[in-house]
Amino acid sequence: MHGTQVRRSFSSIVALTLTLSGAAGRAQQTPNPGDPVRDTLPNEPQIFGSATQKFRVVATKGLSRPFALAFLPNGDMLITERAGRLRIVRSGVLDPQPITGIPAVLDLRLKGLQDVAVHPRFAENQLVYFTYYKPKPGEKDVATAALARGRFDGGHALADVRDIFVAEAWCATPSASRIAFAPDGKIFMSVGVPIRGRAGTAQPEDSQNPASHVGKVLRLNEDGSAPPDNPFSGRPDYRPEVYALGIRNILGLVIHPQTGELWEHENGPMGGDEINIVKPGRNYGWPVVSYGRAYSGDLTGDSSGPTTDQHSAPGMEEPFMIWVPSIAISGMAFYTGDQFKAWKGNIFVGGRRGTQIQRIVLNARGLPILRETLLVELKQRIAEVRQGPDSLLYLLTDEMAGALLKIEPVPAEGPTAAGSVPRQ
Repeated sequence: MHGTQVRRSFSSIVALTLTLSGAAGRAQQTPNPGDPVRDTLPNEPQIFGSATQKFRVVATKGLSRPFALAFLPNGDMLITERAGRLRIVRSGVLDPQPITGIPAVLDLRLKGLQDVAVHPRFAENQLVYFTYYKPKPGEKDVATAALARGRFDGGHALADVRDIFVAEAWCATPSASRIAFAPDGKIFMSVGVPIRGRAGTAQPEDSQNPASHVGKVLRLNEDGSAPPDNPFSGRPDYRPEVYALGIRNILGLVIHPQTGELWEHENGPMGGDEINIVKPGRNYGWPVVSYGRAYSGDLTGDSSGPTTDQHSAPGMEEPFMIWVPSIAISGMAFYTGDQFKAWKGNIFVGGRRGTQIQRIVLNARGLPILRETLLVELKQRIAEVRQGPDSLLYLLTDEMAGALLKIEPVPAEGPTAAGSVPRQ
């Protein structure tokens, strides 16, 4: 199985080859919402080159802080915007009219309208699922992750929208929530908690508390209830929805297309972004262990960093990969298509920090052997990476003047690439 042979010793070798930099800083920090909206993307398609493939980037503009996308069976795309809007791209064209029916969200410190997923049997039931940060009545900056669903008939409204799960995870600091449908139809949902908030709200140590939803991957039935075969089902002091714990803040949650394994990646503090293969009942270490430092620069000792200067601890899982410095990793796709034959089997992730995507090459044993940095020249914070049903790659830019980016191949006999130089 991919990654099951990887140990922290491998990650330590990777860490020693990289330099921890203060520029990695607060991986969760986002630009000031009051900043002027600047559209820095070219209007014309741009051609770039990787080590193995020339490709064209085509931008569809008109979005604002998009977070996630999902494909409908006909190839149209649903896109969430953090302010609480659900948009649709029909036949490659962004519909200017948002889809109504989304409840009120708290759009603050990474929170807002989050992930979106289409039910595997959408053609039968028309169900669309989404996560959002539900405001706490009477508190202007406190919210919790909620999973909702509604019916979409292809027009401009979600009908019968209702919350099917609301986490006990009220937080006043940046947090995110992702969802993924498993092959058996169950739903995986992440609930993050990055840094210490004020008293009475979620704290980093709650990630280790099995009676809290904070810092967990949850496993739910399609109606939001807890499956009876969850790893902690029936155990006192454990939330029945908990599937795995010790999670910081997941910004990529996907099912491996060949193995069916659940993969996630999460932002570290100053450094220490990581990819994990999530197993039932396992503990992934936050905030006890991390390859990142506290924002003060200390290995331990403030509210943002790990509680030990060790990278491992008994009973805690080892990451598949780490990033030091952090790239504020976001979005993830396993490329399985035929449009980019040289990229088949590669992992693609986005980076909010460093304005990039990274291509990760795995060897025959499923171990990472190469990382290539692409699209730095566009200077766009990347929030999402997905493979489309057409085998092309699609990205979202985390910008006030946001965009959907389509990545399509350029034949070898095409024009000379005028763009990114491969970085390894």
